[in-house]
Amino acid sequence: MRKPGLLIAAVLLVAVALLWPRLTSTPDRPATAIGTSVPQVHGDASHTPAQSSSASATLPEFLPREAHATLRLIAQGGPFPHRQDGSVFGNREGRLPGKPRGYYREFTVDTPGLGHRGARRIVTGGDPPEVWYYSDDHYDSFQAFDPGPYGARR
Repeated sequence: MRKPGLLIAAVLLVAVALLWPRLTSTPDRPATAIGTSVPQVHGDASHTPAQSSSASATLPEFLPREAHATLRLIAQGGPFPHRQDGSVFGNREGRLPGKPRGYYREFTVDTPGLGHRGARRIVTGGDPPEVWYYSDDHYDSFQAFDPGPYGARR
């Protein structure tokens, strides 16, 4: 009779090897297949929408309604609903202009109906923020925007 313990150990070893990328990736940085490329969209950092008295009128249409709450919290300096909000965004993929570590900060834009942070983020650059980017695909692409009245921090 063959040793079933060796067979079970071999199967477990293969399973761990196949699942290792998922087990070692963080929720904020999912593992990607080797050789895949993700399109980059930087937007125009100097984009300035027309100003008006209404905050919603000054924000670009690509920002979801929930971004307004996030922008208000950024302007107030918190408190933020997610512990990662306000943390350093490392720009490891290099999709934003190169800056020293600590220049970029990330903030969650809630997605209705999800029980987790989802994929939508606002990334700011500078302290106080001087550049603003929105990503709805978990940092695969960004669109620059002017936060209008939300950009003035108290």
